[in-house]
Amino acid sequence: MTEMRLGYIGLGTMGAAMAENLIRAGYAMTVWNRTQSKASRLVALGAKRAESPADVARQSDIVFVNVSDTPDVLEVVLGENGVVEGAHPGMILVDNSTIKPAASRQIYEAMKEKGVFALDAPVSGGDIGAKNGTLSIMVGGDAEVLEKVLPVLTVVGKTITHVGEAGAGQVAKAANQIMVAAQMVAEAELLIFAQKAGADPQKVIEAIKGGAAQCWTLDVKAPRLFAGNREPGFKSHLQAKDLNIVMETAREYLAVLPATAVNAQLYNGLVAAGSGELDNSAVIQMIEILNDEELKTDQEAK
Repeated sequence: MTEMRLGYIGLGTMGAAMAENLIRAGYAMTVWNRTQSKASRLVALGAKRAESPADVARQSDIVFVNVSDTPDVLEVVLGENGVVEGAHPGMILVDNSTIKPAASRQIYEAMKEKGVFALDAPVSGGDIGAKNGTLSIMVGGDAEVLEKVLPVLTVVGKTITHVGEAGAGQVAKAANQIMVAAQMVAEAELLIFAQKAGADPQKVIEAIKGGAAQCWTLDVKAPRLFAGNREPGFKSHLQAKDLNIVMETAREYLAVLPATAVNAQLYNGLVAAGSGELDNSAVIQMIEILNDEELKTDQEAK
């Protein structure tokens, strides 16, 4: 077992898989999650269960955080019994959550006052990437701090990029989510367009995948939609949350993002319709409603 003591806060789909990979790599691990039962599998693998985020910090050299939204991160890091209360000089905080860039800068400054180093390090690659340790990690913060944690990050990520100062990692993740949403909506539109215009959507996908339209979304998500599978994956309510972060940040910098504004509304509509727990490719539901046309599944097409 390596001497570096790790802590992980937030054991959802992504966090649990990442923490497990780190335990299996030989790192001593202390974990905490609001719903304590989610820590049971990791405890069975050798992790210690902490009483609070502050307790995790007291027992760790590097603390990872991976929770759903900006208020949640601020609570577990800067709130009562938060990381800040157990932080010790030289400790490193690595936030794998996707939150507002401004909040990451706030955390960086608050940790700096405690002699603690902070990196915003959101990830991309979904549940599959988390399980396989092949995530893309976008990092904001001090480059020399990243060098210290790089051996740990390479356990969970395949591509690790230092984007810039504090908050820059979150800007990169927001940019990533602009592209992801655009692909999901474009896929939905082309599938419904093709079907409504009388062509076989599956054959259309086969025809265009070899050209300029080729992308991960058509390779991975289209077959799932044809199979009638709209289960996550990456949940639509999280995609909506990320796009709302994009739009809020865009307003801060007077950035004009017309297509992303529409896509954000489509995802917000999907959540309002009660489908936020479905995969982000399920945004096709909104295009189906607007066109009064449901995508035929493999069974229906026979």
